Amino acid sequence: MIVKKDIQLASDLRTVLGRLIKKLRKESPTGLQLSLTERSTMSLLNQHKALLPSELAAMEMITNQSMSQVLNHLLELGYIIRTPSETDKRKVNISLSAKGETTLLQFRQERNEWLANAIADACTPEEQMLLKQVIAPLTKLVEFREVRKSVIPIVIGTEGQEEAATDVFGKK
Repeated sequence: MIVKKDIQLASDLRTVLGRLIKKLRKESPTGLQLSLTERSTMSLLNQHKALLPSELAAMEMITNQSMSQVLNHLLELGYIIRTPSETDKRKVNISLSAKGETTLLQFRQERNEWLANAIADACTPEEQMLLKQVIAPLTKLVEFREVRKSVIPIVIGTEGQEEAATDVFGKK
């Protein structure tokens, strides 16, 4: 059963991690010229080497039209290459250009350097060790995939006891 202190821990962790991610995004001068979706698209292309625009749109959970705008901007900057498909000439494979790969690596390096400096300057050696130890549990959270069959809302009864709420048919 989830208790209030568990919810507070989750809220505090989500808040601080969200703020850290926003801060990291701002600490890359190279990455500031790109939107989050553009940077994420470049990362996907780096990971998968070549993808169709529709595959990228699905992975980014945006419309094909929105992905088209993202790709047009990346093409203008010289960060991607469009190559006609060998099997279907109506389709175009998208991949990172050498300039795109260099830029992606550069803004990753800028963020890594900022974070390494911040850890060194802001954290004690004991806190640095604690950060190393928390990497494994955080990785577990990233990889966690909960399968929920149904969610039963919890309500507080009149006596302060938790009980499962009933649906419109009186079932719990």
